[in-house]
Amino acid sequence: MASAVESHFLMGKNYIFSSESVGEGHPDKVSDTISDAVLDACLAQDRGSRVACETFVKSNVVCVGGEITTKSKFDVEQVVRDAIRGIGYVNDDDVFHADSVFINNYLTAQSPDISQGVDAKAASGKATAEQGAGDQGLMFGFACDETPELMPAPIMYAHQLGSHLTKLRKAGKAKWLRPDAKSQVSVQYIDDKPMKITSVVISTQHAAAASNKTIRDFITKQVIQKVLPKKMLSRDTQILINPTGRFVVGGPAGDSGLTGRKIIVDTYGGMGRHGGGAFSGKDPSKVDRSAAYMGRYAAKNIVAARLAKRCEIQFAYAIGYPDPVSVCVDTFGTGVVDDAIIAAATEKVFSFKPADIVRQLKLLRPIYSKTTNYGHFGKEDDLNSITWEKIDKVAALKRAIK
Repeated sequence: MASAVESHFLMGKNYIFSSESVGEGHPDKVSDTISDAVLDACLAQDRGSRVACETFVKSNVVCVGGEITTKSKFDVEQVVRDAIRGIGYVNDDDVFHADSVFINNYLTAQSPDISQGVDAKAASGKATAEQGAGDQGLMFGFACDETPELMPAPIMYAHQLGSHLTKLRKAGKAKWLRPDAKSQVSVQYIDDKPMKITSVVISTQHAAAASNKTIRDFITKQVIQKVLPKKMLSRDTQILINPTGRFVVGGPAGDSGLTGRKIIVDTYGGMGRHGGGAFSGKDPSKVDRSAAYMGRYAAKNIVAARLAKRCEIQFAYAIGYPDPVSVCVDTFGTGVVDDAIIAAATEKVFSFKPADIVRQLKLLRPIYSKTTNYGHFGKEDDLNSITWEKIDKVAALKRAIK
């Protein structure tokens, strides 16, 4: 009999599942990009930096706030402007422009009470002298065999559409393209296998002079047909491009943005669960981020080892305490052995202590701006930086199972 979680994921075996992605010019992603840029600026000079940077953007205003303890010396305003410039808000018709936004800085030092729980040293009332988790919480990792990246097909296709659109914009292939954009892909599953794309939705901000026909022809030919697998498309695949007919006012001029508001875009597009904590702007002492990366690392290696076709791992922490208080592996009935055996092997191969996660994944480096856009998972073009996408524990897992 299927468990409640299995039933949720199997969904009757035949179903349509949709996931969305957003471009780096989306207001929430603008905020994420700025927060991760501040984090990288801190880590570039001081690997021991503690950073929790939140950003709010609206119209021509940027507010950065949160807690930072670092020895790094840099100009926060310059980092913010450079991040905005990198996104592409540099056009004469941009209300939100890299050179003219007003920046408000509300960054302060990290609470000493939190710091003593995270530091690898003894403190009054602290259970151990080891580095502990920066907060309580639960984290998930997920992988499946639907794509070469071992990610769910809907979210990977949505990310690939958005990423390619951005590359075309930054290469100047369509002068009318602007930074804000969203993509969405719906995939039909038959017997739990992705068989066909039933719907594609792309909305992109554009200059006022661009016609709807020009936009639709370009997106269809240069993005959709170039990116999506031909075998997954059919004559009855619904294609919706800028369905409102006009998308001139976008980005922070059209909507407010906040760090951490696109956590489902950042992870598995809804196919795998999320513990709730956001990633961007947080240094790796925050298990919201680092442990979620470790969860992806473990789940991906389990699937790569062909111990399961689909795997989700959950673990939870107490603030200031080094060991997770629970570890749970669920393969949704696809495991080659019992889930408890896979869980035991996983705990032998991987250490989920915060200090070990940081050390094993080499997280004390200014790598986080590479993670911000188009998903924190599924990126395999720079495994020296995105270390949690490596599948170097396959042999160790297979040995641990025997």
